[in-house]
Amino acid sequence: MAWSASQYVKFEDERTRPARDLLAQVPLDSVNHAVDLGCGPGNSTELIIDRYGAESVSGLDSDVNMLEAARRRLPGTAFVEADLATWHPAEPVDLLFANAVFQWLPNHIDIFERLMDGLAPGGVLAVQMPDNLTEPTHLLMEETGHAGPWTTAFETRSVRRTPLPPPATYYSRLIGKAARVDVWHTAYNHPMADAAAIVEWVKGTGLRPYLDHAGEDHREAFLADYVARVEKAYPKMADGRVLLRFPRIFMVAVKG
Repeated sequence: MAWSASQYVKFEDERTRPARDLLAQVPLDSVNHAVDLGCGPGNSTELIIDRYGAESVSGLDSDVNMLEAARRRLPGTAFVEADLATWHPAEPVDLLFANAVFQWLPNHIDIFERLMDGLAPGGVLAVQMPDNLTEPTHLLMEETGHAGPWTTAFETRSVRRTPLPPPATYYSRLIGKAARVDVWHTAYNHPMADAAAIVEWVKGTGLRPYLDHAGEDHREAFLADYVARVEKAYPKMADGRVLLRFPRIFMVAVKG
């Protein structure tokens, strides 16, 4: 599945806010090497550089479009194409930072355990993932998928992300390789111009596999059906805008 950097950055400030909140909890005053895992267009990489310096930071992603955008944004930074399902640092690093990427990998806890082995003593694995599959945005994707001429495609193969496990699962799996593990949830409430703006937001991430699966012939009809459902689910507030609730899970594991 190809990603669109231009679509992603339409809501860059809102998407970057969780990365800021995650980075604020990283207990490292300095790093010799930090890697932004699933760096996307470089918005989270830029935060890490602002804190630790460009010479200490690199990024990686599996999507060429995202990497091209990141290199344009931060031309002095090393960005590498790699698959997070198998990637491992060549030498111990101080910070492995991942903003909204591992939710796409069902076996990500196994990957976290492997990445902990790639940290230097005192190093940090810092992760943030959307935990929003029970929100109307994502429930309505499923409803739309089973409500039109594209239904057969969704009956033969589901594109719904695997739900994230509870915080206790992350803690239990990581504490064996860490001196300290912090896990918490934050629910952001983003004022959006209207229902169409919410749809534009999810077109850059969660809605993308649904549109791809529905097929080009059904894309516009699928979108119209989905927009109508979102309009009903998100009523207008006093100023005419709508409020997008967006829960996310965070974790910071410090290697002993």
